[in-house]
Parts: sequence; C-alpha cells; structure tokens
Amino acid sequence: MRIGVFAEGRIAVVLGDHAAGDAHGRTAVDVSEPTGGEPLHRLIEHGYDFAAELTRDRLADLPRLAAADLDWQPPLPRPGKIMGAPANYYDHVDEMPDSATIVDWGLFLKSPTSVTGHRGTIRLPWSDKRTDQEGELAVVIGRTARHVDPEDALDHVFGYTCVLDITVRSTEDRSLRKSFDTFTPIGPWITTADEIPDPSALELRCSVNGDLRQHTSTSKLIYGVRELVAYASAAMTLHPGDVIATGTPAGVGPLSDGDTISLTIDHIGTLEVAVSADGAIPYRDRPGHKVER
Repeated sequence: MRIGVFAEGRIAVVLGDHAAGDAHGRTAVDVSEPTGGEPLHRLIEHGYDFAAELTRDRLADLPRLAAADLDWQPPLPRPGKIMGAPANYYDHVDEMPDSATIVDWGLFLKSPTSVTGHRGTIRLPWSDKRTDQEGELAVVIGRTARHVDPEDALDHVFGYTCVLDITVRSTEDRSLRKSFDTFTPIGPWITTADEIPDPSALELRCSVNGDLRQHTSTSKLIYGVRELVAYASAAMTLHPGDVIATGTPAGVGPLSDGDTISLTIDHIGTLEVAVSADGAIPYRDRPGHKVER
C-alpha cells in the first residue's frame, strides 16, 4: 500500500502498477474519513492497521482522484528524528576526500524543520558555496525500537520512501550543513513494508535536469536497512514516524538556480523538486562570521 498526504492534510492511498515510479496513470483514493481525519504521523504512532481498515471493498466507494494532479505534501512533515547514514556506499566513499565509512562516522541527525515535499523547492543558502544532491532510500519507523537485533529490525519498519539529503560543502558540522530549511525533501508517499519484503534489492536513480547522476542498488549499502535500524536503536530509542536516510551512492554533484532534481526508487515512487538561489548570500556574510574572539 502507498499512503500519501495531499491538499490540507488529507490522506490518500495510491493505486496502480507497483513497479511504476511516478504518479502518472495512477489513481489516488481519498481515505481521510475512514482514518478519522488524523495526520499520517499520528496514525503511525497509534498503530493504525491500514491493511485491515482500508480493504479493497472499503476503498471501492471512496472518492477517486488522478494521483498526478494532486498537491502532494510531505507524508511526515515533522518527523521526531531524521537520522542520516554518511559514507554508506563504497563508491561514494571513493569520491570523498578520505576513506572513512559509516563504520567510522556513525550516524548524524538532521533538523525536522528541513523537510519539504514533492514538487517543493530547495533554497540554496549561499551564493558561493557548492551545494549537492544526495538521493537516498528512507526508512520510516513503525514501532518503538530500542536495542533491536538485526534479525528483528524489519519488524519495526512501517515503510519506505524517497529522500534527498541536500548538503552544503562548507566547514560546519555535518548536521548543520544538511539541516537548512528545505534540505530534506521526502515523498511523494510512503510504501508500506509489506510491499517491499527485501529492501536490499531496490534500484535507485537520481537525475538533475534529466541527466542521470546516481544509479545504484540498495544491495550495495555497507549497512543495510536491518543493520541501520539495529545500530540506531543501540544509541537512541526509535519512535514511530522517525526517519532513517540510508546513505547516498556515487554521483553527488553541485546544484544551481533553476535545476530540477528527480529521484526514483523502484516499487516506491518518484520525488521531484526544484532548486532556487533566490535569497542566497555570500558565505562570508553568514551570521556570526565577523564575531571576533
């Protein structure tokens, strides 16, 4: 089941070819009333059984819309935590200035306010610092997890979605460089875990202005989904609605004003966003830069 949020917080189930990436040709069923009008995050927290409650018979009489025409919002506009996995593909490590991997770096946190959605706009903060796209698979936690074994980790996953981990190449800590508002596009919807029994067999493609920059399989992750959930839960309690960005493959590259980024993950969907430099300022003019010791 693919579950998304559109308009003013309404919830839809997306029907159509399971292997297709984008929304074209798909139908969306407005299930806001059967779910009680609750936000998707709260439904996940409360353990709402989407498969049991939103059966084919129940969906049959609900309003149907063209998925491609909907104003898709972030399915989780303010996750409790967004955790990132740096250097989690060896080919990406090879294009970095050192050979450290996730084994050395561990995880980092991103601000929940950095989230934006499908067809949103990434706002570049600096006019003279490189900012890169990083296309990734995102894991959405469905059950509270603490000290979870890898063998049991998938039992704590609600579903999967696309995420772009936008990154400024500047001097600050990784969490700050990745936490500017609009730097975490998520969506367009969440595919529930029952649709993806093996998250280590997904193809990922990320393009900028139609030019393919990143292409990989999640089979190449250093820490796969099971290991990431177990690792994260060993450090902190994971709550329903938390998000783990699993890391990006080789092919990260600079973004410019007017660019369009498209991230497709098979069996999940296609996330598209624009890029704007409107309001960007020189890095030397950033707040606090001129503070003297």
